[in-house]
Amino acid sequence: MDALDRLQDVEGRYEVIMGELSQPDVANDTDRYTKLMKEQADLEPIVSKYQEYKKAEETINDSLMMLDEESDEDMKEMLKEELNTAREDVTRLENELKVLLLPKDPNDDKNIFVEIRAGAGGDEAALFAGEIAKMYQSYASKNHWKAQTISFSENGIGGFKELVFTVNGNSVYSKMKYESGVHRVQRIPQTESQGRIHTSTITVAIMPEAEDVDVDIDMNDVRIDVFRASGNGGQCVNTTDSAVRITHIPTGIVVSCQDEKSQIKNKEKGMKVLRSRILDMRMQEKQSKEAAERKSQVGTGDRAEKIRTYNFPQGRVTDHRIKYTSHRLDAILSGELDEIIDALVAADQAAKLANLEN
Repeated sequence: MDALDRLQDVEGRYEVIMGELSQPDVANDTDRYTKLMKEQADLEPIVSKYQEYKKAEETINDSLMMLDEESDEDMKEMLKEELNTAREDVTRLENELKVLLLPKDPNDDKNIFVEIRAGAGGDEAALFAGEIAKMYQSYASKNHWKAQTISFSENGIGGFKELVFTVNGNSVYSKMKYESGVHRVQRIPQTESQGRIHTSTITVAIMPEAEDVDVDIDMNDVRIDVFRASGNGGQCVNTTDSAVRITHIPTGIVVSCQDEKSQIKNKEKGMKVLRSRILDMRMQEKQSKEAAERKSQVGTGDRAEKIRTYNFPQGRVTDHRIKYTSHRLDAILSGELDEIIDALVAADQAAKLANLEN
């Protein structure tokens, strides 16, 4: 089936959905209505672009027919101009439709867990881990997403050895998935008396939130320990064993959660993190086996890959995967990540299109 056939099928399916949504029995069935609305929202951009494409094609045919019949030179020039514009539109719309028809990542609509860990660089790395966490939380706020802390381990001077938080909202993973990897910072630490530039690193892991249907965990394979929470958390901190540590014995994955005052709520959150880590581990294994597919994507897999450098003396941020450099370091650290993420999305789409054509 070629792209035109697929577009006709998509348009037909869209019309069927719109017809079903107008039926009273569907509106009274919440699950069915929600599912149809989700599918309608996914198809609408493709259908809208396809209708625009068909209109441009129609303009080309009409202009060619009128040019054959027209004798007035001024009118012919107008028709030729209209024809050239329509042809340019068709070329542009064909490319846009190819992107819209690319297979969608099944995790794109999911919420995420963000894990940030200090790497090389000691306290400086821990401080930078805190700054990157604030960058993502600011970006979440700008997108009207909700970020919520799950667990953290402080270094005593305002930094974090490890920080885990959720981000919930509309299609969070589709944008944030490109952030996984090693982030490097180059700057003069406040504790450096001789003004030397130091290089430190942190690792970021972006994991789609796993549902029960995605990962089935046998509770016989899980050990749960409780302990007293530490850090800022109100009067209950250090007075009750509300924090939870969950160990998945088959994989060795350990999850801690201390954000809630309730042990039950911490256990629920911890199990969500565990499911997501197991799903992420499976995704990593799958991606490592599919070398050809890995090359068609922009660094959404390898946690050891150095993906970005934040150079403070030069006010520069460089994403090494796509050779993209921005001199808006302060703006990016304040959460203005769209310019980098948009460039990564475009590069990923271009690589996937090239892979399909080869």
